[in-house]
Amino acid sequence: MVQVLVLAALSITMSVNAGNVEVAKQRALPAPLTPPPPATPRINGPVVFGVRPGSPVLYTIPATGVRPMSFAAGGLPPSLRIDTNSGCITGVLKENGTYPIVLRASNKLGVDEKRFRIIVGDRIALTPAMGWSSWNCFAQSITQDKILRIAKAMVSSGLSQHGWTYINLDDGWQGNRSGPGHSLAGNEKFPDMAELVKSIHELGLKAGTYSTPWETSYAKFPGGSAETEDGQWKKIGNKMGKISFAEADAREWAGWGIDYLKYDWPIDLEHTKDMSDALHASGRDIVFSLSNSGKIADASGYAQLAESWRTTGDIYDVWRNGDQAWHYSVSEIAFGQDLWAPFAGPGHWNDPDMLVVGPVGVGNGGEGWTKTHPSRLTPDQQYTHISMWCLLSAPLILGCDLGKLDPFTLGLLTNDEVLAIDQDELGKEAVRVGADGAVDFYVKPLADGSHALGIFNRGDQPATVGLAKISRMGIEGELKARDLWRQKDIADFSPKKSTFTIPANGVVLLKLSLQK
Repeated sequence: MVQVLVLAALSITMSVNAGNVEVAKQRALPAPLTPPPPATPRINGPVVFGVRPGSPVLYTIPATGVRPMSFAAGGLPPSLRIDTNSGCITGVLKENGTYPIVLRASNKLGVDEKRFRIIVGDRIALTPAMGWSSWNCFAQSITQDKILRIAKAMVSSGLSQHGWTYINLDDGWQGNRSGPGHSLAGNEKFPDMAELVKSIHELGLKAGTYSTPWETSYAKFPGGSAETEDGQWKKIGNKMGKISFAEADAREWAGWGIDYLKYDWPIDLEHTKDMSDALHASGRDIVFSLSNSGKIADASGYAQLAESWRTTGDIYDVWRNGDQAWHYSVSEIAFGQDLWAPFAGPGHWNDPDMLVVGPVGVGNGGEGWTKTHPSRLTPDQQYTHISMWCLLSAPLILGCDLGKLDPFTLGLLTNDEVLAIDQDELGKEAVRVGADGAVDFYVKPLADGSHALGIFNRGDQPATVGLAKISRMGIEGELKARDLWRQKDIADFSPKKSTFTIPANGVVLLKLSLQK
């Protein structure tokens, strides 16, 4: 019999402020389950990278281990180069094809190598995006200095060594339209967008921005259309203007070096295609992320036009909705994604919204958004949150203040074996394959022939279960199991005899593979 240890439940005190927003008071957190990475080099991240022909390549090798560290790439095409100190690969590939490379990282304690492929073709984002976006932390109070501070924290915290890459501006950066094409410029808080993007790139990271096809964004900043050809902006509400500036804005973003666009409105295919065409014509690969509340009837269309699309409204750091209909809870989103699964795959991903772990903001607009609080999810609920998003092959976008990460949250975000489930090149989304009372089983096939299995206890009491109720796992033969959060093989594992004790709202996350 195998029993996985139950995390101790921790109390959290809730109150309600004048804005009808639950406030979480500071509480103790357990030690992380994730073991610290070794001092020797270990190359993390995906095994594939997609780029369109003629577009700039920008890929920084994520690797843990003692610094200083040097990098190399065996078989690198002549038009690409690698910075041996940072591990950043840059250049341009003009011909379609697959370019196999051997990545190498070394320090005074050892060397690690990893086989890697750059695939030049029509698709980018061959694995889901991993990064950070500003809204949950700063809302409309973002500034150029705040964004650069977060970018530096992405590196100093070590997150970038595990594959976290994008630093994305959300709503609030937009100024007036100017120049020959009347493209959007940054407002007074963003005096030099090109310089900001350059600074982010110099850290080995990528930069993202935000817009909407509406005349006015959700936060009442200039949008992507207007009533007049000169783009003069009036705060007139959330509606489409007569004149679209998609092409002008896409060209401007490409000129700045932008790598990611969040395009925000109740998604429709007509305006999705307009911006998709503009981004493709910009000469730069820009990951196109649609938000929000996509329609499943349009999912196949999204998959042809964008790299990701929101399957839901806005997520909040609560486990269940209760009587508050103004938000979507983690459990409501997590266990309601199966119908979207057929539309996920390399280059096109279902997006169940951002991660709500660490110090996040939530709430009632204005200054209330800028005050962060510890996530109201219990530790076990946070393990469920990260586990399910990885099983769903979801974009992993943080919203917390990266300069205030505690050891528990760092453990959630730096488990390379868990993140590898999200970044698996096969790109299959997990689906529910069985249940035992309040416990659900989700299985995701992986590129190496193994399977990831999430055993989720949706109940409010611990539950002990076996695997007999799994109906469609599709795995035969003698199996071995690895506990991914603890990065530890399970001794004497047997699908017919082993049992697992899962805490309330918690998870056991396994990798099952054939015995060799």
